[in-house]
Amino acid sequence: MKDIPASGNDGKFQDRHVTASGAPRASVALSNPQTLWFNTGTLCNIECANCYIESSPSNDRLVYINAGEVSGYLDQIETRNWPVTEIAFTGGEPFMNPDMIELARVALRRGYNVLILTNAMRPMMRKKMQTGLIELNTAYPGKLVLRVSVDYYRSEPHDKERGEGSFAKTLRGMDWLRDNQIKMAVAGRVIWAASEAEARAGFAALFAKNNFNINAYDSAETVLFPEMDVAVDVPEITTDCWGILGKSPESVMCASSRMVVKRKGASLPSVLACTLLPYAPEFELGNTLKEAERDVHLNHPHCAKFCVLGGASCSA
Repeated sequence: MKDIPASGNDGKFQDRHVTASGAPRASVALSNPQTLWFNTGTLCNIECANCYIESSPSNDRLVYINAGEVSGYLDQIETRNWPVTEIAFTGGEPFMNPDMIELARVALRRGYNVLILTNAMRPMMRKKMQTGLIELNTAYPGKLVLRVSVDYYRSEPHDKERGEGSFAKTLRGMDWLRDNQIKMAVAGRVIWAASEAEARAGFAALFAKNNFNINAYDSAETVLFPEMDVAVDVPEITTDCWGILGKSPESVMCASSRMVVKRKGASLPSVLACTLLPYAPEFELGNTLKEAERDVHLNHPHCAKFCVLGGASCSA
């Protein structure tokens, strides 16, 4: 997915305060911050066909964040009295970052649950990373979860997205995590299934076949994401939509999370409203958590498709 502007069709998603029809646009307050995300860098060992962040072996638009920077934001959590329970790491492929184990250790040492998103392929399987994961899992039992990207429960759709042979390589990584008793979750997609029920049944069969201790019917353990394509026409979310849809702003991901990134050439990391919009300037909130406490206006197709209508969340 290459830098498609979030303009939508018919003048949609142009004004952060009003929709194309002139209705007041919905916004979300940071009402209960539970997860602070860190993007470890956009470099990845593979290049997926529809990666929302355009990760690849050559994309370094977001550079490696380091343990000192992570620690600084953990200090800010305490200063701001955010009730955060989870520190999450995404990429790119987090295990491309040579400091990934230390990043996780910094958060675990302070008592946070740690979630790492990974494709469980070669970067995670390096000896340094394997040794570090075993050490962390032993020192902080029950506090570390690796969420593995498995787009579908059959190899063909997964490999079409991520490259030939990637499904088998990911399963080998999951075998290693299972054998070392490191807790796993899975992130999949529903676009190839007839229904979410069919997708969950398929994942349940895959997990049973491989003896993976993952509940396919628990949305925190098996996260199924809707298709994210900004070229698809979606409705804008107005303030009236909360009542029409029977939803609350508190249910949307930006009510409970923020993400820290470090842009190439920047002297300081930045705090974003959303994990899904790393390149959208209107969702950049500043360099500090204090600055990031302001409301987020739902001025992007992902806000409607993924969060409000799709009901999805990147957090556990």
